[in-house]
Order: sequence, then structure tokens, then C-alpha cells
Amino acid sequence: MITGKDFYAIVTAMVPLYIAMLLAYGSVRWWKIFTPDQCAGINRFVAIFAVPLLSFHFISMGDPYAMNFKFIGADSLQKVIILFVLGLWTKFTKYGTFEWMITLFSLSTLPNTLVIGIPLLTAMYGERSAALMVQVVVMQCIVWYTLLLFMFEFRAAKTLIMERFPGAGGDIGSIQVESDVVSLDAQDFLETSAEVGNDGKLHITVRRSSASRRSTGVGSLTGVEIYSVSSSAVQSPRGSYVNQSDFNSVVGFPGGRLSNFGPADDVYSIQLSRGHTPTSRHSNFEDEPARRSLNMTPYFSVTKDQQAPPMRLNHDDHMFGRSSSAPVIAKGGRARSKLHATTEQPSRDLSKLGELKEIEIEISGDQERTKLGVVEHQPDTNQGPGNKMPSAGVMARLILLMVWRKLIRNPNTYASLIGLVWALVSYRWHLKMPKLVDDSISLISKTGLGMAMFSLGLFMALQPKLIACGKSKAMLSILVKFLIGPLVAALSAFLVGLRSTLFRVAVVQATLSAGIVPFVFAKEYDVHATILSTSVIFGMLITVPITICYYIILEL
Repeated sequence: MITGKDFYAIVTAMVPLYIAMLLAYGSVRWWKIFTPDQCAGINRFVAIFAVPLLSFHFISMGDPYAMNFKFIGADSLQKVIILFVLGLWTKFTKYGTFEWMITLFSLSTLPNTLVIGIPLLTAMYGERSAALMVQVVVMQCIVWYTLLLFMFEFRAAKTLIMERFPGAGGDIGSIQVESDVVSLDAQDFLETSAEVGNDGKLHITVRRSSASRRSTGVGSLTGVEIYSVSSSAVQSPRGSYVNQSDFNSVVGFPGGRLSNFGPADDVYSIQLSRGHTPTSRHSNFEDEPARRSLNMTPYFSVTKDQQAPPMRLNHDDHMFGRSSSAPVIAKGGRARSKLHATTEQPSRDLSKLGELKEIEIEISGDQERTKLGVVEHQPDTNQGPGNKMPSAGVMARLILLMVWRKLIRNPNTYASLIGLVWALVSYRWHLKMPKLVDDSISLISKTGLGMAMFSLGLFMALQPKLIACGKSKAMLSILVKFLIGPLVAALSAFLVGLRSTLFRVAVVQATLSAGIVPFVFAKEYDVHATILSTSVIFGMLITVPITICYYIILEL
């Protein structure tokens, strides 16, 4: 049974962290000390220096030769069971989607072990539990976050192919990504070009747009960075031929990709004379009432029996112009305009590529309706009508490349690996780190916990709403995080054979609030970011009482 001394130890360990979070929240929301730009700078420091050095410190202090493989096995089994069940749910039910599979896996299996878990579990079960938490952190950083990154990049690659080459994915023979493209996530503005090779396959090149190269925004992902961006700006996954996020990127919102019709400078802007703008909008983006910018996504291919010469299609071959035959007219009291796509290739014969049809866009009031005409191309029917994606080999090479580029730009990757290597060396040959180096690392790593909580407070203060995803989804995230995850953890620990204190530690660590890294991934890849942000914020407020409740129940 928990005693007053045990309860005081838990409070002593956690209250200083929550004071740091409260000070950050008040500094932005109440006292107006920090601006959003200053908050972004603080978060950047935490992401690049404080937390990576904190990870290095804890990992290098743990003895890798004394790892408890049963405990690690129970933690891994919990994740495998949940991933397997979610996979079956996605495959065989109409309600399951890959996006929800990623989100529910993140919520139920990836807690905030480094920042909250180590001090809380140490106060509950002593220093031995701290060593176990370090082992969990190592597995999270090296294995599970990497797996999560694979899932996000797979979804991003699939989305990119479906947007740019709908119905022609099976005809793609290779995808080359230029070296300056770090990820296929929704933060980069990407453009694609394609060649029809002698083999009849499409050979795709993905590059950053000129607008993205000129951008001065936040750089690529770091392991625990908290972006100071309003969660209300997160867009839903795109499902139309005209990429909705392209509109957002042009008018200043992150999260869009530019199509291969060219950079932002070449996008045709339509001036509309508009009256009163209703407050209820059907569009999921915001813009100036008198201006909208449009960006199209083309689709083309070549029929199998035609022998088309290799050619390159890029933004130099395509441009948009306002049709002189499509004036702005008034109909039903609403402004309307039509935009027609034209293709200019004076030195090339496109007759072998099929018929170029008109692309027509109507803007009527507050809604956009699109009719797409395309350069016709029927996919290779020998691959089956349901095969809309490239071969497994093409997709595997693409995803491995993007995950590798993402990982090598992540400071926490290096901190975790170097910390593990140093632990293996130091405990094998009983070496000690030079005091000069050790003190330098300790000075910053000691601030890591406090600075991480401070960043969480800044993040909370910058959000427009505490529950950004709505009450029903918030309740679902709480149920998954604090009930489903711990129950599966208890089952896994029992199956592996954990008993007594180890069993309790395995269950209690699963009740910790949601980790920061899954939220950062969700924000970058535009997948249920509001749900993850609500889980991080609201979970931080209730994780201590819920964890203490589990602690008391398990002690009975």
C-alpha cells in the first residue's frame, strides 16, 4: 500500500517539472513575455541541444550488458500486439484506415518515457526502475520511432503518387529524389517531373520547388521538436486531383506541395470581385477575401501499344493562362470564373501521347468545383486494374532513402547511438569519460528535463484551444492512452513472465502521457495532429493522478 512517504516522493519528483511548464504557459498566455518567434527559438534549442544531450546522458549511464530482456520483451510484445490488431482492423473493416492505424499505435504504445517516465518511476520504484526506463528509451529511439517514421513516409509516398499520378502508379518504373529533399512530408513544397522511357515506364524525379528553396522557415525534423504552430491550421488528407494543400501553400500556409506546373511564381492568380464573405466557409483554408491562387496537378501516361519517344515533362512545358473566352460572369448573384490549362511545346509532337483535353475550374462563391481534363493514358492492364501503386521494390527503395535522410538530420539519432556505443565501450573496459567532457555534457543535460517541460508549456500556451480535436476524439485518445495501452501492457507482461515489481513497472510506464515525438511526426506529415496535440497537452495534466491510481491498484 502506498504510504505518505511514497506519495511525497512522487510529488517531490514531479512538482518542479510542472512548475517549469506553468511558468512557460504564463510567460506567453498571461504575462506576454515571449513572442511566438522567441518560443520557436527556445524550442529549437531544446530540440538540438538540451534533449539530445539528456538522451545521451541517460543512455550512456545505463549498463547495456545488464539489460533485462524479459522487460524489454514485454514492452516490445505490447507494441507488436497492438500493431497486429490495428493492421487486421485496417485490412478487414471499412472503418479502419492507415492514418488511424498510425495514430492509435502512437497513442497506445509510445509514452513520454524520457521526460516524465524516468523521474516518476524512480520516485515510485527506486533507482532500478530508472535503469529499466533507460532501456525503454533506447528501444524507442532506435527501433520504434524509426518504425513510426517508416509508416509516415510510406503514407507520404503513397499520397504523393496518388496526387501526382492518379491511376498510373503501376506504370512507374523508378522514383528519383534529389539530394535536397529531406522528406516527403507535408512541410516541404515538392514538384515532380516524369520521363516516359524506352521501357514504357514512367521515371519520376522529385525535387524541392523554388519557393521551398527560398523559404526561411523551420528546418527539418528533430527528434523532440515542438512546433509553435497553431493546430487549427492542420489540414485533412487530400483526396482530390487538385491538391487542396497546394492552395494553402501558395497563400502562406505550410503543409502543401507545389505541382509540377512550376514554382509559386508561375501559379496563376485570379482576382475576384467579391462582396461580403460569409463567416461559415466550406473551404478548409483561409485566404484574403479578394484573392485566390490556383495550382493544378496533371496526370498523363501513354498507352501500351503506342511507341512514344522518351520525353521529359516539367514545369517548362506547362503553363496556365486565363481563357479569353471565359469571362467572369454573374450567376445566381455569385462571381464565377473559369480557368483553362494549355500546353505549349512548339518543337515536340504530342500527337503520340494522346489528346490534350481542357482543364476547367469554376470558382462559384465560396466553393471550388474542378473538372479535370488530362492527356489520356491508360495504365498497363496486364498489371491488374486494382494495382494503383508502383512495385514493392520501387516503394521500398524510396521509403528507405527518405527515412535514412530523415534520421541522419536528427540530432537525437546521433545522441542515442553515440550514447549506446559509449555505454558498450565504457562498461566493457571500465572507462570513464574525461571530466572536462563529462561536466560540459552534464551542464546542458541537467537542464534537459526542465527545458523540455518549459517547451511543453510554451506549446500549450500557443494553442488556440486546450482540446483542439473536439470532445469525442479527445475522449477516444484518453481511452486508448490510459486504458487500452496499459491493459495490453499488463497482458504482455503476464505472457512474458514478469511478476512483482517488474510487472508493476511495465504497467505503470504504459500509463504515462503521450510522447512528444509522435506529435511532431503527426504535425509534419499532417496526420491527426490535433488529436496528438490534445493527447500531449491534456495527458500532461492528468498523467500524474492516473499513474498514481494505477500505482495504488497494483500495490493492493
